[in-house]
Amino acid sequence: MKNLIVLLFAITFCSCSSDSKDETEPIVEDNFIRAADMSYLPLIESEGTVYKNNNISENALTTLKNAGCNTIRVRLWKNPINAHSGFNEVKTFAQRIKQAGMKVWLTVHYSDTWADPANQEKPAEWASLNFTNLKTEVANYTTQIMTEINPDIIQIGNETNDGMLWPEGKITTNESQYVQLVQSAVAAVRSKSSTTKIMLHFAGTSGSDWFFNKVASVDYDYIGLSYYPIWHGKDLNVVKNTINSLSATHNKKVILAETAYPFTLGWNDWTNNIMGLESQLITTYPATPAGQKSYLLAIKNLVKDTTNGIGFCYWGSEWVAFRGNESTNGSSWENQALWDFNFNALPAMEAFSKE
Repeated sequence: MKNLIVLLFAITFCSCSSDSKDETEPIVEDNFIRAADMSYLPLIESEGTVYKNNNISENALTTLKNAGCNTIRVRLWKNPINAHSGFNEVKTFAQRIKQAGMKVWLTVHYSDTWADPANQEKPAEWASLNFTNLKTEVANYTTQIMTEINPDIIQIGNETNDGMLWPEGKITTNESQYVQLVQSAVAAVRSKSSTTKIMLHFAGTSGSDWFFNKVASVDYDYIGLSYYPIWHGKDLNVVKNTINSLSATHNKKVILAETAYPFTLGWNDWTNNIMGLESQLITTYPATPAGQKSYLLAIKNLVKDTTNGIGFCYWGSEWVAFRGNESTNGSSWENQALWDFNFNALPAMEAFSKE
């Protein structure tokens, strides 16, 4: 009997202790976005490249998830020549990302190919449409994206410094029409989801105030900025001040939507690299694995130290020299990827941790 009483007391005590722990340790929601753009992954995997972690083969998404990455950014082209980054591939990839336990951030280019500050070409199938029908197609296409993919974040256009869907949506010549095109896309998103966040994206910091003033009437959630030292200056304080200023002016959350940095100035194929000179670096951060990690940690901490900074994304994470070191049609980014020339995960992965 004595032993039974002791046993019952122990069970009761353990149960109470467990209940008490549940009450005093609430689950903290992880709202800071730590993202990696992995758009080329389906293409690279299809050509046989195997990513590694600690010299052991590992699914690239698994490596990122275990490092603390919580969001994967993926570009979407309307009708690309080879179907890569097209709707079906992106839809399948998005399902895989969700199954891996990460959020999906879609960068919708509203083009069949790269859209950037100098190029915003309409999809070929929309080329002859009048403006009214163009708005309708934007709405229908965006509705299809929301219905079939349902991303957590949707970016309306990519690097839309002077609008998108040129010439109709070029801000400097057709400002009102650009706003209408964006509003058509936004209305389609809102009609399908109350949770998907809408982002507008500007490449760089200089001129960003001009752009976001132009879209002040648009119902969107996140301001997205790109920052690359090679193109946007080497002063991180400018980036921080820009985030704070835009946030205060427009009462929006701000994401550093693209950034990257080299772990070497060497190369691993014969495709000309974007970044390969000492003069392109920030002197504080050498082109070494440790320097790349320090840079990305500095970016994360910079965004966290702003008033409304909500996250960052590393661009070209996956873009290794996947076609072999003799290729002239491989990667111009392999020295800025998050996997080294042996396709092994780099120390910069540690910057995705929650801390």
